[in-house]
Amino acid sequence: MFAKFTCADRVGTVVNAAQISYISSVEEGTRIRFGEGRSVTVIEPIDEVMDRLNQPLIPA
Repeated sequence: MFAKFTCADRVGTVVNAAQISYISSVEEGTRIRFGEGRSVTVIEPIDEVMDRLNQPLIPA
């Protein structure tokens, strides 16, 4: 599942929920970490990030 968020520099970004290894709250918003040291910081609060990532897929 993919979810769209807004990066700290106000650019939209899409993440693959299956690749996320860790999520943490930071001063700028929420840091989403992936394997191999990759991460992205988004401005949405951690609760909103978790809600979006936990949404079930809606059949077309």
